[in-house]
Amino acid sequence: MSSADNKMMRRRLANAYLSSVISISLVLLLVGVAAMLLVNARSVSDYFKENMQVTVMMKQNVTDEAAMDYQSSILDGKRFIKKSVFVSKEQGQREMADMLGEDFLEVFETSPIPVSIDITLKAEYVSADSLEVVRREIAASPLVDEVVYQSSLVDALNANLNKISAVLGVFIALLLFISFVLINNTVRLNVYARRFTIHTMKLVGATRSFIRAPFLVQAAFQGVFAAFIAIIALIVMMYFMRSEFQQLFEIFRLDLLLTVIGIVLASGLAICLISTWFVVNKLVSLKKDELYY
Repeated sequence: MSSADNKMMRRRLANAYLSSVISISLVLLLVGVAAMLLVNARSVSDYFKENMQVTVMMKQNVTDEAAMDYQSSILDGKRFIKKSVFVSKEQGQREMADMLGEDFLEVFETSPIPVSIDITLKAEYVSADSLEVVRREIAASPLVDEVVYQSSLVDALNANLNKISAVLGVFIALLLFISFVLINNTVRLNVYARRFTIHTMKLVGATRSFIRAPFLVQAAFQGVFAAFIAIIALIVMMYFMRSEFQQLFEIFRLDLLLTVIGIVLASGLAICLISTWFVVNKLVSLKKDELYY
C-alpha cells in the first residue's frame, strides 16, 4: 500500500472517529438535559407547592397589633410555615376594591374585611391530609376565625405533578433507550470497519480478551471525550438560559449540576464500553466468509 493510500486510510479513520465522537456527544447532551430535569424534579414540585397560598382570617375584633404579635410569636414558629405576610384591613379593602369596584363597601355599615395573614407552607405539608392538620392547628387559636385554602387546587396540583413525573420518567427511559441504540450503532460501524484486523488477530492466536482490550480502551477514551464535549455544551447552554430565563433558575438547583455531569460521564463510558464489548465479541465469532456481508 502506497503512502498516499495510507494517508487516505488514516484520514478516513480520523473522519469516522470524529463523526462518531460528535454523534455520541449530541446524544449525551440530550441525556444531560434529561438528567437535569430528573434531578430537579423535586425542586420543581416543591416550587409549585410552596407558592400555593393559605389565608388565615382573623376575627373581626382582632387589631392589627394583636394579629402581628400572633404572627411573629406563634404562627412563624410553627413547623409547617415557610413564609407569612401580614395583610391589614386597609390593604384588604384596597385589594377587594380592585376586584369588586370602589363602591362595594357602601352596602355595609362597617367594613366586613378582617385582618388576615397570608401563609405559604413547606412543600411536604401541601397535601389534603396535611393541610387539614394544619388548618385544625391554626384554627385552634382564639384569634383565628377561619383558615381558607382551595382544596380542589391542592388535589389538582398533586395529581398534575404526579402525571408530569410519570411522563418525565417515561421520556427519560425512552431517551436513554434511544441513546443506547444510536451510540451502539455508531460504535458498531466504527468497530465493524476494522473487522478484518480482528480476524487477522484471531488467526495468529490472539484470545478474545486480548482482541477486546485495545477496542475497550479506545471506547473508554471515546466515551470520556464525547462526554466532555457534551458537558461543555450543557454548561454553555445553561449559562445562556440563565441570562434569558432567570426565574427558571430560582427553581433549578445548580449545585446538582455536578450530579448531572457524573450521569453524563457515566453514561458515555458505560454505553460505549458495553456496545464495544458486544460488537467485538460478535465480530470475533464471525467466520471468514461472513466478514464480507
